[in-house]
Amino acid sequence: MLSEADLKQWLHKELKQLDKLLLILATFDAPAKRAGIRERAANAGLTIGKTWNPSASLRKSKGLAIRVPEGWELTDSRKACLRSLGVTSLSSAAMQVATDLRAHLDKIINPNTRAFVEEAIKCHQSALYRSAIVMSWLAAVDILHRVVVAKHLAVFNASAKSVDAKWKDAVNEDGVGRMGEEKFLERCAAIGVLGKNQKDELLKGLKLRNGCGHPNSLKVGPNAVANHIEILLLNVFEPFQV
Repeated sequence: MLSEADLKQWLHKELKQLDKLLLILATFDAPAKRAGIRERAANAGLTIGKTWNPSASLRKSKGLAIRVPEGWELTDSRKACLRSLGVTSLSSAAMQVATDLRAHLDKIINPNTRAFVEEAIKCHQSALYRSAIVMSWLAAVDILHRVVVAKHLAVFNASAKSVDAKWKDAVNEDGVGRMGEEKFLERCAAIGVLGKNQKDELLKGLKLRNGCGHPNSLKVGPNAVANHIEILLLNVFEPFQV
């Protein structure tokens, strides 16, 4: 349920000892003995001292964890408990994309983009899938706006005027943002910022974002979010840094 990479992030939050132990158990595919629990915690940067008895704490978990001959394991009740902490049952692919996005976070310099990405990660972890799609999309558009302003502003304005004689030259990100996102992606492709296939995939992402950003009956799950974020990661977050 939880990767060891994600465990490092969770164990350094302000959580109760029992919650941390449950999170550690969530990284095991089989029952874990006390030595294994201590080792897994140490690998994640958390030292379980002599005064902290994992078995004693887990016995007070009210059925969330049980002791079997092979060690400690989580019960089915763990899902509700871990979900309350913001941990959800994701596929390995979905978890990997979330981990990749978090790793990329350290490379994002712009505070606005970083804030969008941080919120997208938190939404993904909390199973707020529609919100994760919206926030990651905002981060991607923020990057593309700044790329255009920093490196392609003159040619962007010329291209915009070629299809809309009323276009008023943009001088900053807010000016570029006056253009609708679909038209913006079309202009990015027209001036070579994006390739045609990249543009087509991002237009699909825009359609999904629009569906998630307005009240309707649309439902999305972790794999749909993982695919959406992966497309943005590979085609916007990774290649562009401004």
